[in-house]
Amino acid sequence: MKQLLQVCFLLLLISTTLRAQETPAPTARRVNEQGTVSGYIKDAANGEGLIGVSVFVKETGTGITTNSYGFYSLTLPAGTYNLVYTYVGFARQTRTVDLTGENVRLNIELQEEGRELQEVTVSTRREDDNVKSMAMSVNTVEMKTIQKMPALLGEVDVVRSIQLLPGVSTVGEGATGFNVRGGNVDQNLVLLDEAPVYNSSHLFGFFSVFNPDAVKDVKLVKGGIPALYGGRISSILDVRMKEGNSKRTTVSGGIGLIFSRLTIEQPLFKDKDGQARGSFIIAGRRSYADVLAKPFLTGDLKGSRFFFYDLTAKANYRINDKNTIYASGYLGRDVFGADFGFNWGNATTSLRWNHVFSDKLFLNTTAFYSNYDYLLDSDLKRENQKDFFNWKSSIINYSVKPDFTLFLKNNTLTFGGQAIIYDFRPGEANAASGGEVRSFGLESKYALESALYIGNEQQLSRRVQLQYGLRYSLYNYLGPGESYEFQTDVPAGKRRCPVSTTTYDRNEVIQTYGNWEPRFSAKYELNEVSSLKVSYNRLAQYLHLVSNTTASTPLDVWTPSTNNIKPQLADQIAGGYFRNFGKTGTEFEASVELYYKWLQNQVDYIDGAELLLNKYLEGDLLNGKGRAYGAEFYLKKNRGDLTGWISYTLAKTERFVDGINNNRWFPTRFDKRHTLNAVALYDLNKRWSFSASFAFATGTPGTFPTNGYLFQGYLLPHNAENSRNNYRIPPYHRIDLSATLQNRKKRPDQKWESNWVFSVYNAYGRRNPFSVFFRQAEEKRTVTLNGEQVQIPVAEAVRYSVFATLIPSATYNFKF
Repeated sequence: MKQLLQVCFLLLLISTTLRAQETPAPTARRVNEQGTVSGYIKDAANGEGLIGVSVFVKETGTGITTNSYGFYSLTLPAGTYNLVYTYVGFARQTRTVDLTGENVRLNIELQEEGRELQEVTVSTRREDDNVKSMAMSVNTVEMKTIQKMPALLGEVDVVRSIQLLPGVSTVGEGATGFNVRGGNVDQNLVLLDEAPVYNSSHLFGFFSVFNPDAVKDVKLVKGGIPALYGGRISSILDVRMKEGNSKRTTVSGGIGLIFSRLTIEQPLFKDKDGQARGSFIIAGRRSYADVLAKPFLTGDLKGSRFFFYDLTAKANYRINDKNTIYASGYLGRDVFGADFGFNWGNATTSLRWNHVFSDKLFLNTTAFYSNYDYLLDSDLKRENQKDFFNWKSSIINYSVKPDFTLFLKNNTLTFGGQAIIYDFRPGEANAASGGEVRSFGLESKYALESALYIGNEQQLSRRVQLQYGLRYSLYNYLGPGESYEFQTDVPAGKRRCPVSTTTYDRNEVIQTYGNWEPRFSAKYELNEVSSLKVSYNRLAQYLHLVSNTTASTPLDVWTPSTNNIKPQLADQIAGGYFRNFGKTGTEFEASVELYYKWLQNQVDYIDGAELLLNKYLEGDLLNGKGRAYGAEFYLKKNRGDLTGWISYTLAKTERFVDGINNNRWFPTRFDKRHTLNAVALYDLNKRWSFSASFAFATGTPGTFPTNGYLFQGYLLPHNAENSRNNYRIPPYHRIDLSATLQNRKKRPDQKWESNWVFSVYNAYGRRNPFSVFFRQAEEKRTVTLNGEQVQIPVAEAVRYSVFATLIPSATYNFKF
């Protein structure tokens, strides 16, 4: 806590100093040689702040984009300028400003443009953003695009949509999370209004926890990660919620085959002139497959429960022109089982304060709470109190995070810090037999992660732009608790036993790690339609997901870095070529990116590792290194009735662990050599629109037996080569189709809007393998042994598929 207060005090001191330097004397204002224009840019229809709006200065050829709250600031030499405000899907506005006197506060409301509403937006905010912006390895997904894409069971989904982008993959249907550029699922920092979400999936990965009706913006950062972000080593998925309609009350929702959703938005605290000072949004979803199936469940399945729900809410209040506060929260849960089952869920709360110190200095301070937990229970109904078993595990975070932005001429300076308190509860179990209850489990683990960062985006010339920064993270593994020292003379790949134990008091430091994390990106514009970009970043991660299954599940254990588990480190370099072309100059966009990533301190496991409720788990863990490299190709059509994109990723991901795979590099379980995705969206007329998506991926690796032993009539599989991930399952491919019918309005001023969405998932019924396992078949084979004929069992490989047929669905959506 002392470190947390020191970080906050230092940042506030810096901001106060900068503010004092930023405010000139009254007499100096009269001879000012430069001026600043700043303000907020919002959607005229609902008052939502618009993220990434381009503010372009015609006279200088320079500009800036709005931040995550729609705020912008431009400092220019004294004079008169024409500012052009552009944002895909909205009508362009041009304003003339005079900066020969006082600074100008200019708030803008952009109107949606009718034709643009029918066009797809995937990764751009302005028409030439892919070429002109500093960002590389970044995909910003607009909800209007996601809502048009084919969806499983008719439910629009954020995480499944980003899996169609280059560099993103998943182990398969039924796997939670996603993989980015050779990283594991725990190496993605998933943020919901800046609060981390540890399991972003409902229903074993089939749906994400993000309600599409409440999401405003989705940004995936795969490389060139700014110093603002830290804590994970592969990617950042930054999801921003809507603020709520500040113009009028709106209700929207949808009714599907297995779940429904409802969203309410409402202005708050209207002034005398009718302008709202705040607004709120509340959105809920609940599946009801268990309710529909209940009459048909008999025997052991009677009483089964399998459903999920979530509730998302956000409110904001504008105190004055310089201060705005926000409060948002999420609560979601999955329940699965009958007499024995499990459930898991996330809960987050974010409180934020926006403060404008001056026309150039902006502050956002965030405090958040995050809790991810799961429960195993042998008697979910609690009808039998004498014999039961339950087990609960959780990870809780508390954090405060001040972020400053200083807008200077040709520079945008960002600086700030963060302190996170971790509370890991790896397992609390209760068991009863004949009414006698016994409690056992593992002790909680605690840690404090603090960080300071500074970054700058600098316009060197009209063609050259730089983004560079430095982040320092300090991690303390804290008591109360015990630390263990393990054997050091054990052969590589074998279990290590503890040799000594040390006990620590509350808040006593057990282990400390510190890491410098430099970041650098550069852009060079070859001409008006093409550019080259390069980036380098180092990232540190102090959390680890403990899982040795084919794919991560909601029941995997999280553990902090300890005296025996070092923090994960990653260094990544990337370079790319970006180009626009076509009749309009921006009708098509294309890019090619190459990357190489080095990973250190990757957690692996000995054969037969015990991961659950193992007090000496660290003795079963191995420390390895990894590498990932590849090329990403992307082609997108932005305009016309037919839009969409094609992405192809050629990649390789490997790991080296002393004592595994005969001390040779081996592919990770999420390695995919080839990944091809295509999305097409077609607007037939004002009422009908169609979409299709195709996905192909090389099969993931698996460890298969090379031979077997016959013992007492049983065939026992054996890997004689002692190899890891020595075979691959068959390739994955699938086509999804969708059609949307907009219902006619009975009168032009009718507020009720509705549509029907018809979709088919896995349209040609491909039996895609999730995994392949081996078992002893019922039939036997006759062979001759020692001159006698005997029957021996036959081994068979079984392809396990989650979906082995097409899945049709229909959803009714409404808004008024």
